[in-house]
Amino acid sequence: MTEFPQLSLHVPEPAVRPGGQPDFSNVNIAKAGSVPRPSVDAAPEDIRDLAYSIIRVLNRDGEAVGPWAGLLSDEELLTGLKHMMKLRAFDARMLMAQRQGKTSFYMQHLGEEAVSCAFRKALKKGDMNFPTYRQAGLLIADDYPMVEMMNQIFSNENDPLRGRQLPIMYSSKEHGFFTISGNLATQYVQAVGWAMASAIKNDTKIAAAWIGDGSTAESDFHSALVFASTYKAPVILNIVNNQWAISTFQGIARGGSGTFAARGLGFGIPALRVDGNDYLAVYAVSHWAAERARRNLGPTLIEYVTYRVGAHSTSDDPSAYRPKTESEAWPLGDPVLRLKKHLIVKGVWSEERHVQAEAEILDEVIQAQKQAEAHGTLHAGGKPSVRDIFEGVYAEMPPHIRRQRQKAGY
Repeated sequence: MTEFPQLSLHVPEPAVRPGGQPDFSNVNIAKAGSVPRPSVDAAPEDIRDLAYSIIRVLNRDGEAVGPWAGLLSDEELLTGLKHMMKLRAFDARMLMAQRQGKTSFYMQHLGEEAVSCAFRKALKKGDMNFPTYRQAGLLIADDYPMVEMMNQIFSNENDPLRGRQLPIMYSSKEHGFFTISGNLATQYVQAVGWAMASAIKNDTKIAAAWIGDGSTAESDFHSALVFASTYKAPVILNIVNNQWAISTFQGIARGGSGTFAARGLGFGIPALRVDGNDYLAVYAVSHWAAERARRNLGPTLIEYVTYRVGAHSTSDDPSAYRPKTESEAWPLGDPVLRLKKHLIVKGVWSEERHVQAEAEILDEVIQAQKQAEAHGTLHAGGKPSVRDIFEGVYAEMPPHIRRQRQKAGY
């Protein structure tokens, strides 16, 4: 009889612990411009390799190269740079406000600005995002008023959601930003359902689902892929791989799939990986996926390879689970600095203009903050009234409740 060894459980572990030397040698970075751009109607099995490479446009010298380049004008790129700078300045001020006790909670986007800011430019009016808590760039890049975002963060009397959401869980139908779900991954199936409904109505609008690398371990993620692939829903399935969940490295959720993009291959969904710190590459891949959805060719899964520079939230201490200098070792650089360098290389930007723009944007953010802080709290004690809660649940008051309220003198 053949004897077998005792079984043992495999638990993935990060390559480096706090105090160790940061190591990103496992990140296989393709040369900028080397990954081909397939036709928008390419069959998933014909572009399988794109789930294992990284699409890049900007090279180390700040030049835009390869088949994914050339989709944005200089003016559009300058606007994109300012959007990312604005999101970064907004982040810094709101983080400071939380430290000063002006709000209870905040989550930064530091290092991930290109993902949401560039993606928004690939969408059209009426398209709907189902975001996580780290895609405020979708609003910034669509010119949603910063003061409105701050009103919600401070829960003041002008809070557009009247205290019914957490500080950073924004919502705007007009700007294609579905209210954020605190239950991670539920927004993924919601996005697919919204896209299916759009197709059923023979509409022209598409949806975008957003999820972090850690949340792909949730069953909602896999359920969304089943429905998206079965019904060929017009949806873009975004995975923001910023290397870390709240305290666990990406290997826990990724398992043995090699990449998060590879998850889509088993469902017959075209899957691509893109340099999430390259504004031009993010836009190019997002535009490709959006065109595919609009042509009724079905879903596309995109993995954005990026890095969360800051803490998961103001309640998190990343030094407890990763090396302090890890962000400095991240090989794909800073999205703001990379686009800045590209524009300087093109001769349409300069160090002096960048410094001036930083000052102007910071002043704009500070003025918005002053305006938001000038408003009082939403209610005495910060709590909504019974009337506010009731009217927030029912679009139209039932007749018998209306009669009761009238008798009670409301």
